Amino acid sequence: MAAKKLDAIIFGASGFTGKYTVFEAVSVLKGLTWGIAGRNQEKLQSVLQEMGAKSKTDLSQTPIVIADVNNEDSLLEMAKRCRIVVNTAGPYRFFGEKVVKACIEAGTHHVDVSGEPQYMETMQLRYNDLAKERGVYIISACGFDSIPADMGVTFVEKNFDGVVNSVENFVHMGVKGGTKGLGSASLNTGTWESAIHAIANRSESVAIRRKLFPERLPKFQPVLKNRSPLSRAAEVDKVILPFPETDKSVVMRSQRFLYEQDKKRPVQMQAYMTLPSWFAGSVVVVFAVVIGILSKFSFGRQLLLDYPSFFSGGMASRNGPSKERMERSFFRMTMKATGWPKSDNLAESTDQYTTPPTKTLTVRITGPNPGYGSTCVALLSTAKTILNESDKMPSTGGVLSPGAAFRNTSLISELGKYEHGIKFEIVENSKL
Repeated sequence: MAAKKLDAIIFGASGFTGKYTVFEAVSVLKGLTWGIAGRNQEKLQSVLQEMGAKSKTDLSQTPIVIADVNNEDSLLEMAKRCRIVVNTAGPYRFFGEKVVKACIEAGTHHVDVSGEPQYMETMQLRYNDLAKERGVYIISACGFDSIPADMGVTFVEKNFDGVVNSVENFVHMGVKGGTKGLGSASLNTGTWESAIHAIANRSESVAIRRKLFPERLPKFQPVLKNRSPLSRAAEVDKVILPFPETDKSVVMRSQRFLYEQDKKRPVQMQAYMTLPSWFAGSVVVVFAVVIGILSKFSFGRQLLLDYPSFFSGGMASRNGPSKERMERSFFRMTMKATGWPKSDNLAESTDQYTTPPTKTLTVRITGPNPGYGSTCVALLSTAKTILNESDKMPSTGGVLSPGAAFRNTSLISELGKYEHGIKFEIVENSKL
């Protein structure tokens, strides 16, 4: 007799992100049937034991599925066992596509936490039409990259009461009470490896986007200008640097989708990381330059991958961040939007305004433990939303960004329900 189909399977559950996704599944997937999958039965059983103890829940009867990215038949069998695969097995550049293919063939939805623009855009280029035919949603960037930013722009637009021209996002990462005694690591090496390969292959994005988006979007005025690196942003009273491109690329995919589908005016967006001082910013610049240069060469990439702690200034560790650091870490995004009130609406969304923006809205998005708390809650919440609210999602499927997929769902409110969830709030709504 065939095993009953599960609602969800967490693939890569014995990895660092995977095991914390198992922990958060106890609360987020409550009421749904779920299992875990990976290559090694003993490691998977150990994860259930460890996370069961941590959550004070008996997970001993949780279904275990053996699946390996090097065995495509096993991936297909896994996908057939559930309604959605929650994929935590990265780097997705190397391991993601086979899982996506298996899910589409099985007619099973798929979410992951990739922050790799080349992977995400390649999947859209290759599989969007097929996913639509099969009625399957394939959605990446469902973790800290880039749920807060992409759904943050959605939250801004829903509450702006007018037309948004641009959004500037200031991202602050911190540790409550300081980092003394907690260790310097905030990432595990899996996350570091994904980032290095994404940086090394940034040039691929140009060719991919030319194929994916053969027609350019019209330019809307006024154009949002980049702020100078190491300048001070009065909105947050911090020194700023450009934030890595994942958030911006995901938001732009969502905005393009909404323009093409609904003729909605695209929101321009820039993202910045905040730093306490010019000295701290200068140190980050030095590390970024070294990483950028080394990542261009195979021997340099190998050095970066072999010595993650050294080249990240202690931020990346093979053991990942300490439990104490994860419990005290947090993020805060401050989004400032500018645009025009509803009274100034144009006849057509493609028309151009002849007057400068006259309205502003500031929102704040916050969450704890962005790497392995909020990320895991966000990932599972997107899976739950697909299972429960697919009738509020576009078309019958496709390879989509979060803002395109979940715009009309209750995902934002769902994210705020959990201890390690993400909160969205309005800070200020005023005229310029």
